[in-house]
Amino acid sequence: MTSDEAMLAVVDVLESLGLSYLLVGSFSSNYYGIARSTRDADFVVELGSKSIYQIADSLGARFRLDPQASFETVPMTLRHVVDVVGVPFKIEFFHLSDEAHDQERFRRRRRVMMLGREVSVPTAEDVIVTKVRWASLGRRSKDREDARTVIAVQGDRIDWPYVNAWCDRHGSRALLEEIRRSIPPI
Repeated sequence: MTSDEAMLAVVDVLESLGLSYLLVGSFSSNYYGIARSTRDADFVVELGSKSIYQIADSLGARFRLDPQASFETVPMTLRHVVDVVGVPFKIEFFHLSDEAHDQERFRRRRRVMMLGREVSVPTAEDVIVTKVRWASLGRRSKDREDARTVIAVQGDRIDWPYVNAWCDRHGSRALLEEIRRSIPPI
């Protein structure tokens, strides 16, 4: 099983269970920006009456749920990790949080074609806001670079008032402007 096949298997299970989700992280920034390799697929899920164990059971024997959830401090939510057996690849499930931007990005999600399948992803603007916030709070260079490539590729299609407002709210506007200045003109 490849990493793409593992991600699509998760999409199939989430949709068969009727769960609302977002494919976030590098898969969403790859969609809008410049692709890079990744060792995981990140999903934000709204579990409702379902449990993470129902997802894990539906995924079958090729996937193994780590029974220990962790609390993620940047998104302020629970995280569950599922290993893909025999492949150096993980699936990470983040519970949809009550944080305002998490709720807004989930509400604004859109369906796109990815690897021949319809998948729910955040908008390009929400990818930028999230990546800049993570880069600001978590000091992760890959998030900074992901934001940079999405901005460079999407260019004039970006709703800058929306992005600026959220970055102002998160206190990450200075980093956003620094990233924007680092992109050479075309």
